[in-house]
Amino acid sequence: MNILLKSATIVDPSNKDYHLKKRDIHIKNGIIENIAPKLDIQNNVTIIDHKNLHVSIGWFDTGVSFGEPGYEERETIANGLYTAGSSGFTDIVLNPNTNPVPDSSSDIIFLKNAAKSSAVNLHPLGTLTMKSEGECLAELYDMKNAGAVGFYDYKRPINNSNLVKIALQYAHNFNGLVQSFPMDRQIAGKGIVNEGEVSTKLGLKGIPNLAEELNLARDLFILEYTGGRLHLPTISTAKSVSLIAEAKKKGLDVSCSVAIHNLCFTDESLVGFDSMFKLMPPLRTKKDSKALVKGLKDGVIDFVTTDHRPMDIELKRVEFDNASNGTIGLESAFGTLNTIFNLETTISLLTKGRERYGIPIPVLKVGEKATLTLFDPEIEYIFTEDHIRSSSKNSTFLGRKMKGKALGIIGNDQLIH
Repeated sequence: MNILLKSATIVDPSNKDYHLKKRDIHIKNGIIENIAPKLDIQNNVTIIDHKNLHVSIGWFDTGVSFGEPGYEERETIANGLYTAGSSGFTDIVLNPNTNPVPDSSSDIIFLKNAAKSSAVNLHPLGTLTMKSEGECLAELYDMKNAGAVGFYDYKRPINNSNLVKIALQYAHNFNGLVQSFPMDRQIAGKGIVNEGEVSTKLGLKGIPNLAEELNLARDLFILEYTGGRLHLPTISTAKSVSLIAEAKKKGLDVSCSVAIHNLCFTDESLVGFDSMFKLMPPLRTKKDSKALVKGLKDGVIDFVTTDHRPMDIELKRVEFDNASNGTIGLESAFGTLNTIFNLETTISLLTKGRERYGIPIPVLKVGEKATLTLFDPEIEYIFTEDHIRSSSKNSTFLGRKMKGKALGIIGNDQLIH
């Protein structure tokens, strides 16, 4: 591969030599050969010369679901990775949301092998418990050695507090990352949306904020007792932010993420009973979404995630009560974040998180492997199905105005553009 990026504005706040400067970038055989104000390369070079081309180190998502194995009709690994690449992501953490779930080293090896020829790096999570049933720990150490970057029963709370304790103690021995979905099943009951004024008006059963906060507080108390490394994915309430802030002040090794849709939508979106807005955790109030945005700006919330979850139309085009939870989010991630935050903050959010999962951080300089995202931060457009590369089209962002668009990636000596 021989590529020349022309007049690319480099967005890399950690790199004072190049940050916000326009440069030509020559990439050969997957390595950054040269960075200069003007380069003239001949010999079969692919030139990328976009009017407002910007480049950063490759974007990273801490929580993506596909379907394969078991739910290939929702999404295959191959098309899912292509979707991630065309959306600007060079690395994704894959949720264990398949059938069967990956609860052994052979399952992790299968996922790694299925992605080894892709431009996008796939980093699988293994389940925390066997079959994600919440009863017995899975083969955590073996899965870690096979390439699992953490352990998580996707969207399934661990009811057994002692199991969380044992998991943290055991994984601590090999620096494993335990993920726990913060939701108390008993408090949540049969709720499907946020409990509040909107759920009462619509006659829908609600899930109170307490359901999340109670479980989250429990896990933080356990972490304080055991030590170890804990990640709390997709928090959704203002109180959760403050609880995590207190835990970090104590020095606990805890991180958390928030789904992009919880930043920009509230439970008021449910008024039309559109099942695209049926999500888990549910969309909360404006007060909660404001607290989540502030938590990101303050650094209390560590990462954003698309929480990309493809669902075929049969699971969404039914009565609201019976519809499945989830939205895709890879294709809309940059355009949404770039309307909420300034460009530097947006790129910072999209490139954070690798160190938490033990993944090498790309470096944008001569002699380094090229792991880059190409984008235009100024394009404005309405997000439609034409922008969706996923096999499933279940997006909460359809019809939303976007600012900024990913143009592709360079990764593993390949170009998606």
